[in-house]
Amino acid sequence: MPSSAAVYARINPELKERAESILAQLGISPSSAIQMLYSQIVLNRGLPFTPRLPERQMLSLDTLTREELEQEVMRGIDSVNAGRGISADEVDRILAEELGI
Repeated sequence: MPSSAAVYARINPELKERAESILAQLGISPSSAIQMLYSQIVLNRGLPFTPRLPERQMLSLDTLTREELEQEVMRGIDSVNAGRGISADEVDRILAEELGI
């Protein structure tokens, strides 16, 4: 029996880069991380985490009425006027963390 087997997967290049950067900081190779994941799957007889939808429901233009959309826009304007706005970089960070984009 061979001492190792190849696993091939296609993933988003940006996600791959971000994950491998974190793994490098931890001193873990991508192959070792996959080995750890597979070991945990066998040990737990399933995924080592519970897949679930985000706690917060994301807003969608498809589901909002015109009035609801106007309310959301006004909430945003009020937030900025009250000094609770965040930078575009912070928005990018949040989207990356919460949605992987």
